[in-house]
Amino acid sequence: MRGIYLDRESELPLRRQIYQALRDQMTCGILKAGEPLPSTRELSTDLNVARSTVSEAYEMLIAEGFVLSSQGAPTKVAEGLAIEREAGLESAAETQPRHACKADFRTGRPDLRQFPRYLWQQTVNKAAEEMTTEQYGYSGAQGMPELRNEIVGWLFRSRGLDVNAADIFITQGATHALHLIAELLGGEGKEILMEDPCHTGMLRTFLNQGCRVVPMPADEHGLQTALLEHAARAQAVYVTPSHQFPLGGILTASRRASLIRYARGSNSYIIEDDYDSEFRYCGEPVAPLYSMDPKHVIYVGTFSKSIYPALRVGYVILPRELQALWLRLRTYTDVQNPILEQAALATFLGTRKLDRHIQRMRRVYGERRKALLDSIAHTFDREWHVYGDEAGLHLTVEFPGLSFDGDFRKSALEAGIDITPVEYHCIEKGTHRNKLLIGYGHLDPEEIRRGIELLHRHMEEYFG
Repeated sequence: MRGIYLDRESELPLRRQIYQALRDQMTCGILKAGEPLPSTRELSTDLNVARSTVSEAYEMLIAEGFVLSSQGAPTKVAEGLAIEREAGLESAAETQPRHACKADFRTGRPDLRQFPRYLWQQTVNKAAEEMTTEQYGYSGAQGMPELRNEIVGWLFRSRGLDVNAADIFITQGATHALHLIAELLGGEGKEILMEDPCHTGMLRTFLNQGCRVVPMPADEHGLQTALLEHAARAQAVYVTPSHQFPLGGILTASRRASLIRYARGSNSYIIEDDYDSEFRYCGEPVAPLYSMDPKHVIYVGTFSKSIYPALRVGYVILPRELQALWLRLRTYTDVQNPILEQAALATFLGTRKLDRHIQRMRRVYGERRKALLDSIAHTFDREWHVYGDEAGLHLTVEFPGLSFDGDFRKSALEAGIDITPVEYHCIEKGTHRNKLLIGYGHLDPEEIRRGIELLHRHMEEYFG
């Protein structure tokens, strides 16, 4: 029968493949109500399978009511099966053309080729061997005590931050942390002030919880706190003070003080997202805003950039008055993080393996940052300016007089260049049209040079 293709290498049994193919043809209208199916003998011959295999497929269709069968009559398609396919349900693979990627400038991507997989594997094995029977049960919504204690030491060594393990709550990454924070503080139209531009994923997190997001402009020095005096009283302010995403600025001391004064005066919270400040190339990592006011700052940290994104372990330092509500919320959502990853990470931190890995990667990323800046300087003869190159795994490049919009991004993808305009991350459009984001952490120097040459050629063609 036409339209049935069997994958004989698949673990899915042939009988179920035949059943699914026939069912789909019925629901999409290819096989119409009342139409007879071929006999089991005929279809088994066409498909080159045993007759019993087809019979089993037909029995599944009969049991679920997709076909009707009676003694001495052919098996027929039942009434009322056709389902019109809704518009907009196509997958991204169906709606977006695929193009070979020749230059991948996506942001927030560490170089996983450099990760010490053997060391991590040893650590996981050691953690599994040392886990007690009790640890295989529910260990609590706050997270493994050993891991929280090691995070205390890690924050003190890397950020100079002195915190109590009782105030640390383990999450499944920063995005999960922000989902919980949004549910704690937002919803029901409550206002959240948010840097603009900002990470679109974080923006959607707050919007999906019913928060009313109020954009607050950011520049090369972070959130413009002078505008807070004209802002309405909000439930919280979301900031990335150590490396503003996407512009890359560090929130200045005076702006930090101004932000804390606003939080105290409005009895609100500051949500500090510290997503990649451990990779700083001009001096030590910036001290967290949390150190200036632990009562009003909720600190969100992650290991996705320093270890690997699929680890899905992050943490939050919470003010005391929010902790009981957090535990209740976490208990009745997903209970806790997987215990083995927590145990392995505690060992990885405790043996200082993460410290040494970050020190090495800071040198690697620093060399790549220099290769990127050198490539831009060597390749582009038009005017350009760089922002946010002192830390992180991406930088922002401004090209005065040019405008990078959705059409430019689409044309770049068609040319094999995956690059994002800053405008994509803007809540209010129009201010940053002349800026591009260039991620480089996952690229070696030669890949960076080739990518910049491709970008230059494409821009010359696109803008004439």
